[in-house]
Amino acid sequence: MLLERIYDEDLAQASYLIGCQANGTAIVVDPRRDIRQYLDLAAHHGLRITAVAETHIHADFLSGTRELAAATGATAYVSGEGGEDWAYGFDAELLRDGDTITLGNITITARHTPGHTPEHLSYLVTDGAFSEEPGYYLTGDFVFSGDVGRPDLLDEAAGYQDTRFAGARQLFASLQNAFLTLPDHVQVHPGHGAGSACGKALGALPSTTVGYERRFAWWAKHLANNDEQGFIDELLEGQPDAHAYFARMKRQNRDGPALLGALRPLHQLPNTEVAPLLSDGALVFADTRSSSEVHAGTVVGSLNIPASKAASYGAWAYDPESEDTPLVLLAPDAETAGDIRDHLVRVGIDHMAGYTPTLEGLPTFVPPTVAPADLESFLADQGSAAVLDVRNRTEHSAGHVPGSRQLNGGKVLFRQDELPDQDAGPLVTYCQSGVRNAVAASALRRAGYDVRELQGSYAGWSAWAAGPGADRSEASGQGVTAGGTR
Repeated sequence: MLLERIYDEDLAQASYLIGCQANGTAIVVDPRRDIRQYLDLAAHHGLRITAVAETHIHADFLSGTRELAAATGATAYVSGEGGEDWAYGFDAELLRDGDTITLGNITITARHTPGHTPEHLSYLVTDGAFSEEPGYYLTGDFVFSGDVGRPDLLDEAAGYQDTRFAGARQLFASLQNAFLTLPDHVQVHPGHGAGSACGKALGALPSTTVGYERRFAWWAKHLANNDEQGFIDELLEGQPDAHAYFARMKRQNRDGPALLGALRPLHQLPNTEVAPLLSDGALVFADTRSSSEVHAGTVVGSLNIPASKAASYGAWAYDPESEDTPLVLLAPDAETAGDIRDHLVRVGIDHMAGYTPTLEGLPTFVPPTVAPADLESFLADQGSAAVLDVRNRTEHSAGHVPGSRQLNGGKVLFRQDELPDQDAGPLVTYCQSGVRNAVAASALRRAGYDVRELQGSYAGWSAWAAGPGADRSEASGQGVTAGGTR
């Protein structure tokens, strides 16, 4: 048996290829939408992909199940559990608890493990050439290394109310009945790693075992003591913000993402053509450089979508459901542009006109900033200016610029009703170090806000606030009236 993990650092997402070398067939579980890597990997090992399966209706990326099945002729398998509200809207074989998929000597058994979502399946893998018992467990968003899938995403991102409590109880039962009943040696291969918003304490280890989690996971003591309420309380406390685009992912994954087909290389566009199209609003410029480079000068009206996290940050800054204006990417060459495009289609940003390697000849500006030492006087001069913290609420609670309001950077474009009116005055925005802030600020500027970025963001402000002669009690953001800055 062959088991390969395909990991996306951008979204901290793992998919898996499992192959039987005896008969040359393979299955892919939880593929992403740019499928070339799966095709190449299968060909490298002399395998034919005959099955594609997913664990649940994903919230953080668009599934490639339909895409890969269409490209290979493989059978698509999805969950048939969870009730009508969680039924998939595209043709696929439905799996229920205990159903199996057979690939030569390999048997894959579906287990219904609700909690993260009502329809969630995980997959026990038995390598029949060695054993009649399962030795591997693809847990999706059920169990991670050191954590479990959060049950509050439906409330946070999909508009449901108080489903988190039922989900937490289901998760407790799934751990009792489907996870802890397994032998300690079973290897666990989760759907996400550290950095994913699908849990709050995900470890960076690519795999774990049932025995290790039974002994050392934060939830182990609650299960050992049959303490359901203690488990629920600890599970729900301190979960990170869910990004607003998650709701769109849920809908599109349930109904079936649009098929991409073979992706053609992106072509370089001359800036003599790009400039007038930008002025007419017929193109959106995606500056894929780092925040420090963007702060030295970027294109007027551009979005900062750093290449290394193009999927994560692209979905913060651009909403393909509300507009269909194609993007032109800043990239040094066609290969890099294609790689960025692959990341963007993972979150449903499909419409790209091409790329340009330079800003030469395009309208540029330097994004305005405010130094921490000047913040108080700037706010006083502006009168109605507001300070916006675009970090997670847990970060804001741990310490913030006094008087700032919090709205996660993944929500600012979609929750403008929670922001001051655009004519109320400028916004001063910050995150921890400036990376997330540059993305959020670019989206807000394009939406029409007058935005000034706090130099150094919260880290810079904290260093200044803790400097010689400062009242260090105020660096935490505690006990200061709204409108005070130091």
